Order: sequence, then structure tokens, then C-alpha cells
Amino acid sequence: MAKDAASSNSAAGGMLWFVLKVQTNRERTIRESLLKKVKLEGLEEFFGDIVIPSEKVVDTRGGAPKEHDRKLFPGYIMIQMILNDDTWYLVRDTSGVGDFAGAAGKPMAMEQHEVDRMLGRAEQQATAAPKVQIQFSSGDVVKIREGTFENFEGTIEAVDEHNGKISVLIEIFGRSTPVELDHWQVEAI
Repeated sequence: MAKDAASSNSAAGGMLWFVLKVQTNRERTIRESLLKKVKLEGLEEFFGDIVIPSEKVVDTRGGAPKEHDRKLFPGYIMIQMILNDDTWYLVRDTSGVGDFAGAAGKPMAMEQHEVDRMLGRAEQQATAAPKVQIQFSSGDVVKIREGTFENFEGTIEAVDEHNGKISVLIEIFGRSTPVELDHWQVEAI
């Protein structure tokens, strides 16, 4: 365990943010396990927030838009805590937790600017409209399957995830012309 991190925590009297490496696709259950263990052990005063960095996205499958959370860093959880022997062992002994992110197995607290950026992004995403998950990117060749230009083929010029729109360059009368379409109006070739 990092004695210097533990002593700086107790000297400052505050909690620091750490990153935990956890099993991918089990972040939510591991977070719930940590919360239960903290409560059972009576160590609530040493722990703050436990966060899975994510953003809201809208995915359209089968023609119906569906909103869900997409993890920004799969396999990682942010935890706010005072690092001491009891808290270190509680976290490390939780099923699914690999280790603290750090140098040579030594837990390293996140810098404040990193925490602000990560939590700021999460708060921003919570208040902003969700992004539309679009499986296409610039340069992809697609076929328009609906609308005025049905059955035309073109190249994607730009993708707008916030509005769910894409700009496709199609050839009309021998000239490349940009056409703005909804992402669901095209299919990959």
C-alpha cells in the first residue's frame, strides 16, 4: 500500500479520488458490492462517491430510438475515499476489483484537474441532450434507402451525433452534391 498517499490523506483530512481497474461489463454490480461492503463494515465516513464515468447516447435499432448509458472507460471505476489499511483491504477484497490504477501497484490519487474534467464531463452529459449513436464515420460509402434520393450511393462527408444527421456526397448530373440526411436513412454498402 502507498504509505505516502495514506499519510497525505490523513494530513489533509479530505478524501481523494482513485481509479479502480475492474472486470469489464461488471462495473455496476461491483459498484453495488462496494457500497454494500462499506455500509456493512461501518466505514461510510472514509468513502465518498463511487462513479462509473458514462454518457447518455441514443441508439436506433429496429426503427425505435432507445436511450442508454455508454461507459466512457469500460473496466474502470472512480472512487472517492480516504486511503488507509481498512479502506484499502475493503476495496481490494471486493470481488471483481483488480487493482488501483497507479505506478507499480501503488495507489495514486487523481490530480484535481483530472477529477474536474472527468466529473465535469459526466455532469455535462447528464444535463445535455443525449448523443445519437451513429455507426458511420466520414469517408464511409453508403446507400440511401429512403427519401428523395433513394437507391443513390454516396460518401459520408460529416457526422452530427447531437442531431442524428449525416452529410452524404452524392453525384447528381456529374457533380458531387452534399445532402443532409437522418442517420437511419442510409445503410452501409
